[in-house]
Amino acid sequence: MTVRVDNNVKKQFDALCEQFGMSVNAAVNVFINAVVRTRSIPFEISAKMDSTSQALLDMLYTTDRSNRPDLTMEEIDEEIRKARQERKERLARENAVKH
Repeated sequence: MTVRVDNNVKKQFDALCEQFGMSVNAAVNVFINAVVRTRSIPFEISAKMDSTSQALLDMLYTTDRSNRPDLTMEEIDEEIRKARQERKERLARENAVKH
């Protein structure tokens, strides 16, 4: 799958994913799995300025789980495990190139 994203947005997303301890690939997979499982986009889409960003933040930080896609702990753990493994492999490749 190929997705075109503004470079500035991509850099911000990369940095956030790094803070979450997951790769961009893992984050996109979490989103795709949530859409398939719920058969809906897990946030409101509207014409308001910056509504997508606000909806994503609300989804991540709200304590009301009714607006968030339900992920099992196993699914969350697996996504985190994959992200950490990808990060470990990427860092190993980068270190190998430096030496």
